[in-house]
Amino acid sequence: MAGYPRGSFYRDRAGPAIPVTDPIPQRLRPQPAMLDQTERDRVLALISDSKYAGLSLSQIFFRAWDDGHWVASKSTWYRIARAARLELRKHRKRASKNPRKIPELIASAPTQVWSWDITKLKGPRYGQWFHWYVIIDIFSRKIVGWRLDEYEDGTFAQQMITAAVASNGAEPRFFHSDNGAAMISKPVALLLERLGITRSFSRPKVSNDNPFSEALFRTGKYVPQFPEVFDNITHAREWAGWFVHEYNMNHRHSGIGYHTPNDVHEGLTLEIDTARTRTLNLAYAIHPERFTTPPTPPRVPTHSAINDPRGKTTPTPTLTLSHTG
Repeated sequence: MAGYPRGSFYRDRAGPAIPVTDPIPQRLRPQPAMLDQTERDRVLALISDSKYAGLSLSQIFFRAWDDGHWVASKSTWYRIARAARLELRKHRKRASKNPRKIPELIASAPTQVWSWDITKLKGPRYGQWFHWYVIIDIFSRKIVGWRLDEYEDGTFAQQMITAAVASNGAEPRFFHSDNGAAMISKPVALLLERLGITRSFSRPKVSNDNPFSEALFRTGKYVPQFPEVFDNITHAREWAGWFVHEYNMNHRHSGIGYHTPNDVHEGLTLEIDTARTRTLNLAYAIHPERFTTPPTPPRVPTHSAINDPRGKTTPTPTLTLSHTG
């Protein structure tokens, strides 16, 4: 029949559809193509196989296929991995068309500005990461709070901040972070509002807006004692606890006059500077020819800043540790 759509012809010939009295929702209908639990477990076992360690999920899928293992489509593998909380590589988001204001924060004493971030520590199987939350005081460089969990969550961050404020005995005026999910979460926002702490955020994709947290994580991951892969979350927590203690209590930090972060935070540097000066003066008195000018020990800077509006730069922390425990 010319001019009459074929689909309409067959629909009209079949007559009007009879509505079902009690329709079954799609999610409750039999799904003959759905994988059973044994098959899903097989996919997870292949993803976690040490033979494919360090590969992307796409690479694992095709290599397993080449090895004779076909369980389901690649998209199904991704769904199973996401359901099991295995973290997958994500596409980079487009930068905002409206650039954000540059954060500018200055601290002239401890407990004025805190910075925090979360970094990932690699677990024993593909897609498994442990999330290390850390708060650092930008003036003293002391780690004032931390925790390590199996995933990133705003409630965990809220609990860490609450514990850090209680341990410190006072809350900071400003709390700086990037724009991660936990950082902008409702639990964190409500807590900081209740405590009267002003939030500050980095611009997207600008690591220099959070230099203290970035440098701290880089430092931690470059110490000789850092495991590239952690056996389990207990192993990761033990290492993090060791690092925090060593960093706070024993590390002579280049950005704070080679004092320890704890000494700066607790205001104990004057006595140390006096002792250092005494030692230097004695050395100068014995061998003045070894000095071009009368020596003075390095001092704690008068301020520390994120994007200092006065144009001064902040030294990048360095660290060399010896593991005795």
